[in-house]
Amino acid sequence: VQLVESGGGLAQPGGSLKLSCAASGFTFSNYAMNWVRQAPGKGLEWVSGIDGRNTRYADSVKGRFTISRDNAKNTLYLEMNLLKPEDTALYFCGKGHSITSFRPIALWGHGTLVTVST
Repeated sequence: VQLVESGGGLAQPGGSLKLSCAASGFTFSNYAMNWVRQAPGKGLEWVSGIDGRNTRYADSVKGRFTISRDNAKNTLYLEMNLLKPEDTALYFCGKGHSITSFRPIALWGHGTLVTVST
């Protein structure tokens, strides 16, 4: 049972990145999924979640980030546009408690680092 994030890297302010999270060992379509980030020296910040049909976003990323999922590929995505330096963080995906419950997060990936800088 695991989650593996990928797609992080260096982007310029105003640029874009797309993160992926590959899930294995559980029935992916049966669970809500989340993206959570941790900026250097700061605590965890919930970024976005998706259940069977709804998406939710933190105010800090609303209008810039888009969460999606491909249940056939057991993969969660986070498309990030108009990136800002304050988006620099380690991004984790997290498995929710059920298809309707984003939290608590029952399983975490190891994270992928996003750096936004000139």
